[in-house]
Amino acid sequence: MNYNYKGTVCSDLETIKSFIDQTVSNLDSLISDSDLIFDIKVILNELIVNGALHGNECVPSKCISLTLKMNSKTLTIEVQDEGNGIDYDPEEYKSKELKSWGRGLVLVNGLSDEFYVDRNKVVSVKNIV
Repeated sequence: MNYNYKGTVCSDLETIKSFIDQTVSNLDSLISDSDLIFDIKVILNELIVNGALHGNECVPSKCISLTLKMNSKTLTIEVQDEGNGIDYDPEEYKSKELKSWGRGLVLVNGLSDEFYVDRNKVVSVKNIV
């Protein structure tokens, strides 16, 4: 089974919600494991909303691109915004400091089997078998 998808959504939170719901609905028809679908929805939500809020600074004309590549073993999720990007080091996030930023990427990192950040592009790989 191969599935490829490319789409974009502008930095409007209502539009993003519908975009994520439709994307998850499409994947739900291909993946029967409801726990896996839940993880994927959390990953998509965190990455796309982070791109809109932090990367694109909620500028409605700036968009977030999403690429999904699925084969029989993995789903690769690539999210890219139009911001300047970040230097991400999961070791820098200290949960006991109760900071209002950084939790989303730590969460996605924990839910992913592989996780990469390259400036304004984030890649999450999830095993689906």
